[in-house]
This record gives sequence, C-alpha cells and structure tokens, in this order.
Amino acid sequence: MPRCEVHATAVVEPGAQLGEDVRIGPFCHVGGEVSLAVGVVLKSHAVVVGRTSIGARTQIFPFASIGHQPQDLKYKGEPSTLTVGSDCIIREGVTMNPGTQGGNMATVVGDHCAFLANSHVGHDCRVGNNVILSNNVMLAGHVTVGDFAILGGGAAVIQFSRVGNHSFIGGMSGLENDLIPFGMALGNRAQLSGLNIVGLQRRGFSRDDIHTLRRAYRLLFADEGTLVERLDDVEKEFDHPAVKEIVDFIRAGGKRSLCVPHAEA
Repeated sequence: MPRCEVHATAVVEPGAQLGEDVRIGPFCHVGGEVSLAVGVVLKSHAVVVGRTSIGARTQIFPFASIGHQPQDLKYKGEPSTLTVGSDCIIREGVTMNPGTQGGNMATVVGDHCAFLANSHVGHDCRVGNNVILSNNVMLAGHVTVGDFAILGGGAAVIQFSRVGNHSFIGGMSGLENDLIPFGMALGNRAQLSGLNIVGLQRRGFSRDDIHTLRRAYRLLFADEGTLVERLDDVEKEFDHPAVKEIVDFIRAGGKRSLCVPHAEA
C-alpha cells in the first residue's frame, strides 16, 4: 500500500488505486474503479466514483461530485470513463460526468485547469489545458474547450459547441455557436465581440501578434463578400500561426454555426 492519508470517516472501496501522498479527508467516498495519482487531495465530503482517473496533485474540494453517471436519459450503464489531468483545482459543488455511447465514451479534462464553485462538465466533453470555468459555468454534453479558454461566471455552452484556444466567454453569456480561437463572446445569446485582447496580453502575445490578429479579424468579419470568400482572402494575406489557427478552426467545422459579430442595423 503506498503512503497515503485516509481519514477514518472516509469510504474507499476495494479496488481503488491510490498513489503516493494521496490525502482523503473526512466523509469522502472513493469508488472501487477510481484511480487517484500521486499527491491528489480530496478535502472533505467529496465523491469520486465510476471509471474515473484523477491526475497528480489535483485538489478536489467539498461536495464535488466527480464521475457519477451522465445526465443523459439515453445512458444505459455503458462502461464509459472520465479522465481529469494533473494540477487541477476542482472547487465546491463541481460536477463532472463520464462519456456516453452517443459520444466517444469518454470525458477528458486537461492539466492545470480551474473549475470554480458549482461549475459543470457534461458527458463527452473535451476540455484542454489551463482552462478556467468560473462559478456556475455549465458545459452541456459533447462540448470542446480549447487551451487557455476562460468562461465567466454563469456562462452556458450548448451541446456540440466548440470553444477555441485562448478565447473568452463573458459572465452570464449563453453560447449557441462555435467561438473562434482568441475570440470574445458576450451576451445572451452570445455574439462575437472582438478578440480576447486581455487574455492575449496575459499569455505573452506581442503587440505585433495582436495587431496582426486584429487586421485578420477585421477582414474576416467585414461586410463585403461571403465568409468563405473572406476566409480565402485571410488565408492568402496572412502568414501567421495564430491567424492560421483561426482559419483551420473555421474550416474544420462542427455541428454548430459560427459565433459572429452582431449585424449592424
């Protein structure tokens, strides 16, 4: 048995895999198919069940429910999984569900993410690295969230939407469409409101990078021509990796339309 600390009131079912220096606080419940990597901390009253793997040094706070069956009425007990990466913070009341037969049978969360109180990660979601979900954020099933995305408090993302790398969704916004990388969506229903300039600056993008992205953004969402025509123009005019990321994101497509700026009257 590796060196770990389990409170006398906690329940750890037979079969659970506990890494070195795992700490399980009062009144926690760990299911028999759960794997907790080195240094994982369950503060108290946290539940981790199902076929769930938690990465190294991730901290789970009271009343979080991690790995219970999906909130999908079509779910029939299929052996789906939930994987959470390392160095994540999962605050009070957070819920995360495993995948379903209708998706990829897996929900996957990356490293260095922060899930603030009462946020929800639905079945079959794919969440990248360094993502922040503020309080009460709701991800419906099959949502993809890119690296370094930030979702403001109370934001809701409809099923099958894609949220691009380094993007920002404002608090209380309802996203019904795909949000481009580096984009900022605001409002209910959310519309594209420019680039996530503050996020770009925080991540160390240079003034030239931001200037180039602004020029590409203005061309991409200009009034003239169709989106496909403007996309071709942007691809021809700009040789920049960040612009290419936006172009590739749009060309890849998805099940949702693209989140675009509000049309002027």
